[in-house]
Amino acid sequence: MANEAVGNVKQAVGKATDNTKLRAEGKAQELKGEGQQAKGKAKDAIKKGVDKA
Repeated sequence: MANEAVGNVKQAVGKATDNTKLRAEGKAQELKGEGQQAKGKAKDAIKKGVDKA
């Protein structure tokens, strides 16, 4: 969640200042955060499945 938020801020600042490098860094950080979130959800789902077994 934090990486997504920071990434969004970097993208917005990059867009406002016409800084393509900052926009790209922000997008990469946002995607990293989304990946971490998906990984966490998958772990939770697996854990719930194991707990039921």
